Amino acid sequence: MTDSAAAVHAAVGAVVDPELRRTLDELGMVRDVRVEGQTAHVAILLTIVGCPAADRISREVTDAAASVPGIAEVDLEVGVMSPEQRRALTEQLRGGRAARTMPFGPDSLTRVIAVTSGKGGVGKSTLTANLAVALAARGLSVGLVDADVHGFSIPGLLGLVDADGRTVKPTRIDELIVPPIAYDVKTVSIGMFLREGEERSAVAWRGPMLHRTVQQFLTDVHFGDLDVLLLDMPPGTGDVAISVGQLLPHAEVLVVTTPQAAASDVAIRSALVARQIGQRVAGVIENMAAMVLPDGTTVDVFGSGGGASVAASLSSEAEPVPLLASIPLSPALRSDADAGVPVVVAHPDDPAARAIAEVAERIAVKPRGLAGRSLPISPR
Repeated sequence: MTDSAAAVHAAVGAVVDPELRRTLDELGMVRDVRVEGQTAHVAILLTIVGCPAADRISREVTDAAASVPGIAEVDLEVGVMSPEQRRALTEQLRGGRAARTMPFGPDSLTRVIAVTSGKGGVGKSTLTANLAVALAARGLSVGLVDADVHGFSIPGLLGLVDADGRTVKPTRIDELIVPPIAYDVKTVSIGMFLREGEERSAVAWRGPMLHRTVQQFLTDVHFGDLDVLLLDMPPGTGDVAISVGQLLPHAEVLVVTTPQAAASDVAIRSALVARQIGQRVAGVIENMAAMVLPDGTTVDVFGSGGGASVAASLSSEAEPVPLLASIPLSPALRSDADAGVPVVVAHPDDPAARAIAEVAERIAVKPRGLAGRSLPISPR
């Protein structure tokens, strides 16, 4: 390979696949590079036919090759990997892990956090989506599982819809599912797997189907190496909560409530169930707390004290449970959620956004402990 061809290969190989977040060289997607005079002939391989990132990859490869000194023209040839090449790629992405095995078990360094509530309507999904984005903004690698199968809303909250209002679909590489990315958060939801026209239909599934869906989200979706995996749990203590407890007994739990006693009393039950299956309650978040109006007047539509009450009820000397934040009522939080833009991005100075950012900061500075984890060390 000539020096010019080597320079072009290096530039093209450094282009990052927007879905897999690895360079084309790492993924084996650069098939051939030749330079004739001032023309660079580049051949790349996409993972699948109809790859949704094809246009972006082609554009960035062309720009990268054209940036090499002495190159005036780029001839790009785009092909598709063979079944054998895809199989090798999926094995590489799994890092030697067998297909359909759990990558987030007790030995994983990923911090798994289930966001739960006793009842619906407390803003749990909106908080989870914003918390995920706030964590990613702090440089963490974040995944988000919409485990609220019957009431999924995460795709809409993160703007994962196309121009026609259809939910963005994940990419399938054989049996591997590559999740869409929004605001640097890798996201999966049952809404992404419904057929066209079914997005507004009800998902009427019982326990076994729910368990299998959550299990597939955790085993078949390629999140890569994550610092934090958030799960937006359905309200209550039903089938999904039990399944997550079985699959992720080491997960931490964040309990979301409103200040209202009717919500806080039920929130305690969801935390107690989490403890029964071995999960640790990491903290309580009070949502829809008092809002301060421009004239200084305080409006507490749902009362006050619910979050502190839940935290106190769940705390003991051996295991204190902190009230992590009181998120005030916020018109911006609501309107941004309806628009599919997290408030922490659209209005970072909003009081609700600042409170969510503070929770993200507390989580970000506390990595997962190594207690109970098998270290890769063998005695001699």
